[in-house]
Amino acid sequence: MIEYIRLSQRAKDQLITLKRHTGIANWNVLCRWAFCLSLSESAGPRDEDIPTDSSVEMTWRTFGGVNHEVYLVLLKLRCHKDGIEIEEKALNRAFKQHLQRGIGYLNKLINTKDPAFLSKMVNQSLP
Repeated sequence: MIEYIRLSQRAKDQLITLKRHTGIANWNVLCRWAFCLSLSESAGPRDEDIPTDSSVEMTWRTFGGVNHEVYLVLLKLRCHKDGIEIEEKALNRAFKQHLQRGIGYLNKLINTKDPAFLSKMVNQSLP
């Protein structure tokens, strides 16, 4: 249902900071972490229009990798829980809102803790 993802300039700037502090080179990896972090919150993200004014774009399959279908199911489940209609336009909007919020959360983790905190968290979670 979601084919392409384009980020806001604010999200791009925050991802650049995250890449610099964590050493994680790929946008999609950081975006997956951000999306899951936002989904873990009990409250939904703020209902706002997220601009797509940056040059960062990826396909849904690039975002999700081999688990792209799992991420779509997670999004649909969350939308159902939040009372959001499971249709293309609403899913795209909800995804952008979760992604934007999650990137902000990751950025706050970097800024409020030891700069290597997120890298340590990532490395500890790898098999």
